[in-house]
Amino acid sequence: MVNFLKKEPKLFNGILSFNIENDETKKVVNFYKKTPFPNYKESDNRQSILIKGDKNFLASQFKSFIGHKKKILEVGCGTGQLSIYFAIGSNNEVVALDPTIDSLKLAQNFSKKNNVSNINFINADIFDDVLKNEYFDFIWCNGVLHHTKDPYFAFEILVKSLKKEGYILIGLYNKIGRLRTIFRRYVYKIFGSKILENIDPTLRNLKLDEDEKKAWIRDQYTHPIESLHTIDEVLNWFKKNNIKFISSIPSADFDFNYKDIFTPKSEGSYFSRLFNQFSMIFNSLGSDGGLFVLIGKKE
Repeated sequence: MVNFLKKEPKLFNGILSFNIENDETKKVVNFYKKTPFPNYKESDNRQSILIKGDKNFLASQFKSFIGHKKKILEVGCGTGQLSIYFAIGSNNEVVALDPTIDSLKLAQNFSKKNNVSNINFINADIFDDVLKNEYFDFIWCNGVLHHTKDPYFAFEILVKSLKKEGYILIGLYNKIGRLRTIFRRYVYKIFGSKILENIDPTLRNLKLDEDEKKAWIRDQYTHPIESLHTIDEVLNWFKKNNIKFISSIPSADFDFNYKDIFTPKSEGSYFSRLFNQFSMIFNSLGSDGGLFVLIGKKE
């Protein structure tokens, strides 16, 4: 038995694998099987993954805060690029979980080719509860739970595997901040993908190849399962599970200094939280999908 698992897996090409039984999860698996997201380029190597990760202010802050000799879990890792970024150049133990075996094959192949040995990949459904309780120091789950059948139940399962004093980062689509994407989705259904290149900021501003464009369009506009959430809803999740609020993006208060997201901030008021979520409609936080993030610490 692997020390971070409480159930016995099968070994598939170096991937710790469990059968995916749930029909809703299978829908997501089949969706990402067609176009794994994000995919690797032939030129990708350890250095290019480090460069990508360092450009992501959230990921780079997270990696810097983690330190050394810690146990890290990424849930919904997809092709594993972020988990690999967390593993490269560290002595941390990284575990990357995803239900789509095709995505994990890409991650495992890259890790093997580039000698990234301090990472394990698990092919499993969150709801099968395969992870050992109170094992991880940090959990990263960004842009994942809103693609499950029951986001709160999935959250409850995840926090069981977090140690006391451990940190969890949760990113979800915002009920208000995602309105621009929802509007573009209706435009896409009527006029097709060509018009998106003019009105979708990610397609317009980033240099994406054709495969990357297709993967982005599918992920944002045709996903089979999607739910929307609010800061107050997730604060309630935290309180029910003994998770202390640390900070959020957008701010729960009116402190917009995001340079140190692991420094405890104020929860603000209902008005401040609502105002900042409405502001996502008009600023960059709502431009590429309306994702919001909360960070908490287990008490």
